[in-house]
Amino acid sequence: MNIVSGEVNINQINRIFQTQKVNQFEIANAPIKDRKNKLKSLLYALENTFRQELRDAMMADFKKPKADVDLSEIFPVTSELKFAINNLGKWTAKQAADTPLAFFGSTSYIKYEPKGVCLIIAPWNFPINLLLSPLVSAIAGGNTAILKPSEFTPHTSAVLAKLIKSIFNENEVALIEGGIETSTALLELPFNHIFFTGAPSIGKIVMAAAAKNLASVTLELGGKSPTIVDETASISTTAKRIVWGKFHNSGQICIAPDYVFVHESKKEALIEAMKKTLSDFYGSDAQTSDSYGHIVNQKHAERVNGYLQDAVSKGAKVVFGGKSDTANSFIEPTLVTETPYESALMQNEIFGPVLPIISYKNLDEAIAKINEGEKPLALYIYSKSQKNIDKIMDNTRAGNSCINNNDLHYYNPSLPFGGSNNSGIGKAHGIFGFQEFTNARGVYRQHLPPALELLMPPYNGLKERLIELVVKFF
Repeated sequence: MNIVSGEVNINQINRIFQTQKVNQFEIANAPIKDRKNKLKSLLYALENTFRQELRDAMMADFKKPKADVDLSEIFPVTSELKFAINNLGKWTAKQAADTPLAFFGSTSYIKYEPKGVCLIIAPWNFPINLLLSPLVSAIAGGNTAILKPSEFTPHTSAVLAKLIKSIFNENEVALIEGGIETSTALLELPFNHIFFTGAPSIGKIVMAAAAKNLASVTLELGGKSPTIVDETASISTTAKRIVWGKFHNSGQICIAPDYVFVHESKKEALIEAMKKTLSDFYGSDAQTSDSYGHIVNQKHAERVNGYLQDAVSKGAKVVFGGKSDTANSFIEPTLVTETPYESALMQNEIFGPVLPIISYKNLDEAIAKINEGEKPLALYIYSKSQKNIDKIMDNTRAGNSCINNNDLHYYNPSLPFGGSNNSGIGKAHGIFGFQEFTNARGVYRQHLPPALELLMPPYNGLKERLIELVVKFF
């Protein structure tokens, strides 16, 4: 079904939702091999049938290089698929649980059951990855799902619609295209679980809508992810990793280093190393580079450029880049120093290729400044000092962290991925994603007459003494 913004077909949306609601138990009770087969079909489609079409679509949507599509869009999903296929039997098996001695004669276990009909709303910055990775968890959990891709990447959404239709019946997985009106209509429905990736401001709207139906939510949000580079860090290595983590996908990454705190003794060396790395990566003119993409549209290019110009007007200095061509949705990789904290660049998540670099004298100063803001989605540490690493880890809060690297935690399906408070609710990937889309149903089974029956009413002195012993010793 293809619905464009402003042409919301409520009847079609309701029909698909109802067919999935009716079909949810058939999907849930199908053999586990059926789930694996669906995951294998999705894997084949991504690696083979639709791979080139998706590359072409992303180039059309915002000039994303083919290598970036493979690395940051296709690979995370195929990795997630392989991990789920290999571990699904273990995840879906009954999980034994201890039973206290006081309940002798019984056993306990946990059954992970599907939540039911799920909604997955994806953003535009990684339209393949952030739509299909949650779908892997939803399928692994035995759910039905409705997918809502971003209207800002129409070419990619169209190919994804073809891909989904080629594998699934719409009573198990369906993709609905459209704009805000479509998302609003979907959020009115009583889904059992909603998985949303996007800005915290929209996450609040999604959570409020979910609350009307007491639907559970996974909110993958964002925020200003800081990076700390201390006096012991290897500067050449640090520069290369930060530049890659910040500027691939033109900085349109929720886990990108948003700003850098660097010890004052290393500031100039870090800036020079970053300049060299940027030139090595993207040449003398990033706008003509085959390795550098564009901003998704002119509106967002103007937003990022507006942040930059505001910072410069307040005293910030551009030490590399600064060129913009907003009419063509282009912002050059840009390094900025002396950025005032009150500037828009430091108050908002940048979500673009501009990196403020701030020097600090002592670690407490940097930690205090980080803790003034909301909990970030990620926090990155570059250091050879275990003492400094421990101090930062113990005295800050973040959804995830990397030590001596950035962004790569996202690619490890054995790690939980997600934010904390303003940067997100719930976790994704691997077993953590599977658990988001399932209910851990605790089951207690009686085999022999329980001792508890000896303590049932009517109460008397003996029973009260026995109860006292139970309270004291069990």
